[in-house]
Amino acid sequence: MKSPRQPLKERSGREAQEKTILDAAECVFALHGYRGASLQAIADRAGLPKANVLYYMGNKQALYLKLLSRMMTRWNAVLDDITPQSDPREVLGRFIRTKIELGQRYPEGSRLFAAEILAGAPFLQHYLEGELRAWVESRAAVMKAWSAMGKMDNIDPRYLIFLIWSSTQHYAEYGAQVNAILGCECLSNTEIADISAFLERVILKGCGVE
Repeated sequence: MKSPRQPLKERSGREAQEKTILDAAECVFALHGYRGASLQAIADRAGLPKANVLYYMGNKQALYLKLLSRMMTRWNAVLDDITPQSDPREVLGRFIRTKIELGQRYPEGSRLFAAEILAGAPFLQHYLEGELRAWVESRAAVMKAWSAMGKMDNIDPRYLIFLIWSSTQHYAEYGAQVNAILGCECLSNTEIADISAFLERVILKGCGVE
């Protein structure tokens, strides 16, 4: 008889294997691009047989899409549960801070996503036009409600989301430029906090959040 705990253990084991593969894939794809990356290189970096990668992820394209989807989910999770009753200052401030922190924690993923978009989103077009567009529209509806309630200026929320995405990701995607100008090898915790506070102040003031 199987232990009732076995399904949970199996699920945890699968999740751990998938995370190991996705973390390795993030580095390999960011270094070599989609065309230059191979499943064997990803398996080697993950310390797993190539057969395991195929078993858990399927083919190379399926792995790539799952990796990109994980990054978008990670970045935008802060806005998943917002409502018209939420405080725009708290929500938008947390969104900005989280995006900056994640960009520094996972710079390879940020650069990989940027490369995909700059290439014309050949693998993400369906996702961008479907799931992501619906996600943006649902969050924009909440922000429009905030405007109607006088919590912020009457701006186009889609442009606000674009602005937060681009301004925060700059510090990861153009990290070499930022570090060279600031004269450091990588941003310190103090600099990350200062950057977050600067963007928070400028963006919130720009959309009329008190």
